[in-house]
Amino acid sequence: MYLCVQCDLCYTHYYTILNIMSKLFLWIVAVVIIFGGGFFVWKKAQGPAPLLENENIRVTAPLVNAVIASPLIVTGEARGTWYFEASFPVELLDGDRNIVAVIPAQAQGDWMTENFVPFMATLDFTPPATDTGFLVLKKDNPSGLPEHDAHIEIPVRFR
Repeated sequence: MYLCVQCDLCYTHYYTILNIMSKLFLWIVAVVIIFGGGFFVWKKAQGPAPLLENENIRVTAPLVNAVIASPLIVTGEARGTWYFEASFPVELLDGDRNIVAVIPAQAQGDWMTENFVPFMATLDFTPPATDTGFLVLKKDNPSGLPEHDAHIEIPVRFR
């Protein structure tokens, strides 16, 4: 085999190695595309992600910064510990934090559990003067003790 005077590889070996590296690179790109595409298909098959989620409550509607209108249907699921007597308060506030509407969200199943239980609330309201507001879901706290308080806020738009 003929070797170059200036290097240890002959041109044949140099181009063979270059060809192998090019094919290897294309295989790596193909594998990344296939697995990446599979990941996105898998994520889509899981369904839409909940709007807000923590260890106690998951809200599926409305979405963050959604434009809302009356009647507003609020859905999701909360742990049984979030409820008291199968409900918890839901407040709609305007941009100045004035109350626009209040209604209890009702459990749609057996709430006397530590597992997640679906809920639903329908708020009828007159749109306020502000363009934005907040939907506040509060853990029902009949004891009134601050250490048992919890809530989540979802920013919304009225127009």
